[in-house]
Amino acid sequence: MAVHKLLLLPGDGIGVEVMAQVKRVVKWLDTQGLASFAIEEDLVGGAAYDDCGAPISEEAMTRAAEADAILLGAVGGPKWDGVPYALRPEAGLLRLRKDLHLFANLRPAICYPALADASSLKRELVEGLDVLIVRELTGGVYFGEPKTITNLSDGQKRAVDTQVYESYEIERIARVAFDLARTRRNSVVSSEKHNVMMSGVLWKEVVSSVHGADYPDVQLRHQLADSCAMQLVRAPKQFDVIVTDNLFGDILSDVAAMLTGSLGMLPSASLGPMEEVSGKRSALYEPVHGAAPDIAGKELANPIAMIGSLGMALRYSFGLGEIADRIDAAVAGALAKGYRTGDINAEGMTLVGTQGMGDAILAELERVN
Repeated sequence: MAVHKLLLLPGDGIGVEVMAQVKRVVKWLDTQGLASFAIEEDLVGGAAYDDCGAPISEEAMTRAAEADAILLGAVGGPKWDGVPYALRPEAGLLRLRKDLHLFANLRPAICYPALADASSLKRELVEGLDVLIVRELTGGVYFGEPKTITNLSDGQKRAVDTQVYESYEIERIARVAFDLARTRRNSVVSSEKHNVMMSGVLWKEVVSSVHGADYPDVQLRHQLADSCAMQLVRAPKQFDVIVTDNLFGDILSDVAAMLTGSLGMLPSASLGPMEEVSGKRSALYEPVHGAAPDIAGKELANPIAMIGSLGMALRYSFGLGEIADRIDAAVAGALAKGYRTGDINAEGMTLVGTQGMGDAILAELERVN
């Protein structure tokens, strides 16, 4: 059995608590002989800053480069509001993305049947929802230069952020989206703002070219980002795969996440380019929720998104899709039996804490083993 090198970066706040539940699932998989892992653990974010004065150490970056996959909990919190901008906890995550060339962010938005009533939308709009947002992660306005705040002679200030994309960046993220669509419902919506942004003009042009040359079997539709956001709230089940840039992907994926009822439910994957010789790619998996310092240490955090992130690692990095399906089924089973953390609780349900939800999911794994 192959041994998979897994780096755990719990991070800050509730990241530590939800990662503890992932460790339990990993141990269970090992014990059952379903998968074998070589696990290392290190610091990132505010925890790393407190330890070594940087949001991630060089040693941790080396471990990350050598790992088959990375699981990250969460970073940040008001404790570190006063640190220099370049050393803020989030800079550790940004460095991982940039240095490992993690250009493709996969953000699924899935509504479990048992949680359809937890959404702010009507049940009929979200029940059975399964949308995948493919966000370009290493280009665009978050990384473009110049990025400055300048003092002007009249006493005013000018802030500049630069939206930059090259055609190869758009092409490779489009290919990821089209390839994934072929494994799903074979439909892609490409979202940008070509009506007011030149980067949007290029985005639409390149996506159309890739589609015409290599993916004519996949249905492609272009939609302006603001219209896409509106349609996600109006009729979300019309979407299969949405491919978009870094800025709009950040916004659209959070909109899609809340359709499911809670940010605590949704995992994500950030993938690098495929290496030609080894066939491997760098990959980082993390829940879409933040560090939630207000509930940290109180056994209130929902671990489902973190456990789901492990499932995505099994699927996309280790080729263990059947085991990932079992984890997904165990989560669905625990929810169907009425177990709820506070963020998704409802009348008549069984309120549990972080470990209690982990217990329920592990019990479901045991039940179907």
